Order: sequence, then C-alpha cells, then structure tokens
Amino acid sequence: MLLIRCPWCGARDHTEFTYGGAGALERPAAGAPLAAWSDFVYLRDNPRGRHVELWHHGTSCRRWIEVVRDTLTHEIVATAPAEARAASSPDRAAGPAFHARAPKDGGAP
Repeated sequence: MLLIRCPWCGARDHTEFTYGGAGALERPAAGAPLAAWSDFVYLRDNPRGRHVELWHHGTSCRRWIEVVRDTLTHEIVATAPAEARAASSPDRAAGPAFHARAPKDGGAP
C-alpha cells in the first residue's frame, strides 16, 4: 500500500488516486510535425529512481497533484499541487514547492 499526501486532504491510500502519467512531459508546439505528436502520445521513458508523476485524487477533492516517487522502492518522496508547476516558468526548471512526506514516526512533516 502507498500513502500519498494530498496537499488538500492529507495522507490517503493510493486506491483513492488514479495515475495520470509522467509529470515532466513537454507538449509539442501547435504546429509540430505529426511525428512529434506521435512520440508525445506513445513513447515513454521507464526511469529508474526518482520520477515526477501526475495523480488525480478522484474520490475526495478531485484535484491533480504531482508526486515524486522512487520507481525502485515505490517510496513517495514529495507531493505538490499540479497547478504549482503550471504557474512556474515556461522551461519548468524551477518546479513546484513540494510537500515533504511525513516522517516514519508519524510526526508532522
């Protein structure tokens, strides 16, 4: 079981969420060739280690969040509202201000 910390609802079981794909994909420009769109839709990396993902909290607040998850250990490292990334710079290098996961002792993050 994975516990995902929703920025609005707190820590919840992963069954309340739906995986929405990689969170760092760059959408091709409107006039991009068909091959660029085909690559965007069908080709995905399979990263090893930390990876930014999009998840939808469909059973509660119905909001999208970004999750930093280690694909080797499935550890959820951090979460943030997906809107934070959309509001960041166009090159998205800065990224969102992620919420740190709660300590294993159950204390406040």
